[in-house]
Amino acid sequence: MVQKFIELALRNRLIVLLLAGGLFAYGVYSVRQNPIDAIPDLSENQVIVFTEWMGRSPQVMEDQVTYPLVSNLQGIPKIKNIRGSSMFGMSFVYVIFEDNVDIYWARTRVLERLNFAQRLLPQGVTPSLGPDGTGVGHIYWYHLDAPKMDLGEQRALQDWQ
Repeated sequence: MVQKFIELALRNRLIVLLLAGGLFAYGVYSVRQNPIDAIPDLSENQVIVFTEWMGRSPQVMEDQVTYPLVSNLQGIPKIKNIRGSSMFGMSFVYVIFEDNVDIYWARTRVLERLNFAQRLLPQGVTPSLGPDGTGVGHIYWYHLDAPKMDLGEQRALQDWQ
C-alpha cells in the first residue's frame, strides 16, 4: 500500500509539488489570520471588593462587613463563586465570574450592588472595587521545595538568595 502511494507520488511529481505548495500557502495564510495572544490570560474573571474599617477584629469584620457584602452580591448573574476573607480592619470579597463574562460588565454589576449594600454596612464603612488587574501582571512564580530544611532556613533562603 505504502509502496504504491510512493510510486504514484514519484510518477506525478508536478501534482505533489503543487499540492505541497498549496498546503504551504494555506499555512502561511492561516498563521496570519489566527488571532493568537502572545501572553494568554489564564486567570479567572474576578472582581475584588475591599473594605477598610481600622481597629476592628476579624470576627467583627466578618459579622458586620464581609457577610452582608457576600450575601448581597450573590444575586448577580453569571457568578461562579464568591469568597470572603476577613482580617484585622480589612475585609476582602472575591467575586469570581464565568469565563465568558466581560470583566467591565462584571465590575459594573458589582458596583451597582455595592451602592445598595452601602446601607447594610455600619456608618463610615465604604466598600470599594479593587484594581482592574489580571494574572498577566505576574512576572515570575516559583516554588521552594526543601523538605529537609526547617521553616526558618527556608525563609532565610527565600529572603537572601
